[in-house]
Amino acid sequence: MNTKQAVTRRQFFQRTAGLGAALAFPAIVPRSVFGANAPSNRIVMGAIGVGSQGTGDMRGFLSKPEVQVVAVCDVEKAHRDRAKQLCDERYGNRDCKSYLDFRELIGRGDLDAVMLALPDHWHAIPAIAAARAGLDIHGQKPFARSIREGRAICDAVHRYGRVWQTGSQQRSDYKFRQACELVRNGRIGKILKIEVGLPTGGGTDVKPITKVPEGLDWDFWLGPAPYVPYRGVVHWNWRWIMDYSGGQLTDWAGHHIDIAHWGMGWDTTGPVEIEGKGNYPKDGLYNVPTTYRFNCTYANGIVMTVANNQQLTQGARWYGEEGWIHVNRGGLSASNEKILKEEIGPNEIRLYGSRDHKQNFLDCVKSRKLTICPAEVGHRSISVGLLGEIAMLTGRKIKWNPQTEEIAGDPEASALLGRSYREPWVL
Repeated sequence: MNTKQAVTRRQFFQRTAGLGAALAFPAIVPRSVFGANAPSNRIVMGAIGVGSQGTGDMRGFLSKPEVQVVAVCDVEKAHRDRAKQLCDERYGNRDCKSYLDFRELIGRGDLDAVMLALPDHWHAIPAIAAARAGLDIHGQKPFARSIREGRAICDAVHRYGRVWQTGSQQRSDYKFRQACELVRNGRIGKILKIEVGLPTGGGTDVKPITKVPEGLDWDFWLGPAPYVPYRGVVHWNWRWIMDYSGGQLTDWAGHHIDIAHWGMGWDTTGPVEIEGKGNYPKDGLYNVPTTYRFNCTYANGIVMTVANNQQLTQGARWYGEEGWIHVNRGGLSASNEKILKEEIGPNEIRLYGSRDHKQNFLDCVKSRKLTICPAEVGHRSISVGLLGEIAMLTGRKIKWNPQTEEIAGDPEASALLGRSYREPWVL
């Protein structure tokens, strides 16, 4: 069928919803009527943020036969032109539309879902707008740049009944699930402590003030962040500036802290005390911590230590009374190899299984079930990193209530739970 004439699933149900019971039309159109990948069954998507990570995510969705990506958005013309070309080549037409302003893409009215792959300071506003518009969302980690932003996203996803998948794809990797199931089922006994190693790093090259490149809307890229002259940090190097990110700490907390939580059953809670120290550069453009270490104490007394990988081996490691288990992207190991050969019995804890993170999102768009990393889970995982950041910035122990998401008795620290927005942007 010519895609210009194709009726999307959203349009189909909108048009038939008001025809009345007299037609006796079924509420669900069987796939056999049109075929599994007919227009009525396709998930029509838009892509917001199509730089390096965004292009990778978009390619993943383009490879799925049940998806049709019809719109792309980026504040840099070269990125959106390239993304449009990839879509047009995939579908053999020139129908993909490109946008500078994400609000225009979200407001099209013919989308089922969007994927978001934006700098951290831009995670909340488009996510909430998409949820309000009735779209399902695949959003890259870290979930948000602040805890209050994260809670606002969760509230919007819940209020509007949307499906959300956080881009913490390690949950869809078997070795991470295996590690967590072994821990949850007592294969190393009672857990005594946890260690999480994250990457070390920060910006080092000096970036002078220079002219904004043609085709880049610098003011829109900054968005809710304070205005500063252009210094060439729109791509990788924005990670080293606190206004946009928390460096490798927040870049990776949504991965390894997420797995540490999964292994403990802490998906919807958090620590009660956090304290630590970080090395924050005093001068220059880049100001995220280059080294960091903080301890998180949970209600049951277990302490999870988070540090850069010059201090702790990268990945998640659980120490129990009968040994340890460690997992990272390089593999799975244990104090005794016999632990890794243990089978999980039919009556033991089995964790959510997924072998394909993007397919899991698409399957849940169809079924309306929770994804393997829904909004609340993504929020709680990055919250630990953000609380560590607050403790290191203030130099004080933080007392945290994971139920109310409030810091007790420290107004200065509490102020860091949110971020000020530059006009006209609001949360």
